[in-house]
Amino acid sequence: MRNLFAFIYRFRAFLVFLLLEVLCVYLIVRYNTYQGAAFFNSATKYVGQVLEFQSGVTDYFRLSSINNTLASENAALRKELMLYRLHAVTDSVAELDTTYYAATDSSKAYPFILYAGRVINNSVRRTNNTLTLAIGTADGIQPGMGVISPDGVVGRVKTVSEHYATVTSLLHSKMLVSAKIQKSNTFGTVKWTGGDYRTATLDYIPLHVKPAVGDTIVTSGFNTVFPEGIMIGTISNVEKEQDRSFYTIDVKLSVDFAQLSYVYVVESTKREEREELEEQAGIVDDEQ
Repeated sequence: MRNLFAFIYRFRAFLVFLLLEVLCVYLIVRYNTYQGAAFFNSATKYVGQVLEFQSGVTDYFRLSSINNTLASENAALRKELMLYRLHAVTDSVAELDTTYYAATDSSKAYPFILYAGRVINNSVRRTNNTLTLAIGTADGIQPGMGVISPDGVVGRVKTVSEHYATVTSLLHSKMLVSAKIQKSNTFGTVKWTGGDYRTATLDYIPLHVKPAVGDTIVTSGFNTVFPEGIMIGTISNVEKEQDRSFYTIDVKLSVDFAQLSYVYVVESTKREEREELEEQAGIVDDEQ
């Protein structure tokens, strides 16, 4: 306290000068219209800049929470998009039993549920590529569920912990996806054979079919992993080899695996029933 008084006494003339200056500025601003308007306009500008900077810093640290919220909202919007697509295919708005819904308390009545998950690890350069998601059993995720993105098929859930899940990527030597050429409804199998992470192979398309470059390849819906009609890619090259009874077809994948940040895990609520029935009948499906 003694030092404080000593400081004030030492600089008393300067402090009195500052006090009088502040008083003068206040009187000028308070009792002169033009000067008052100019002062408050300038003050508003600088205060606004400070608040904008503060808001930017706050929003930066909230990005993760904001992205999670947006991903959940996108899952709900994708539900609506799938519903409209289904109506376009079936031409019947009454068949609500085959719609795809985002996760809600009452959504268990519907065949497919979408869970938004953030990608926290990913590879594209290996022979067997995988992803890690920040979503697990606490969120309803189980092994065997399909994984898609807004652009198309991503892979299949392999292992799950309480808060994380690993995914076998479509860019995996053992990952097979039951697919079809959308235009002709011809069924085949998509498999990644290595090399370019944007290109896969469509096998088992017979020679009597006429595939063309640019044809769309989608999931067939022949299993409980992926709903029917999920985008896989487009045909980029077609070759007819003499010693084969099927075409050699290259598919440009619709998903850029190097840019994945958020994905959707697909739960089939009727999967267990169907798989038990097919197992009893001795039906084995190696394709996913």
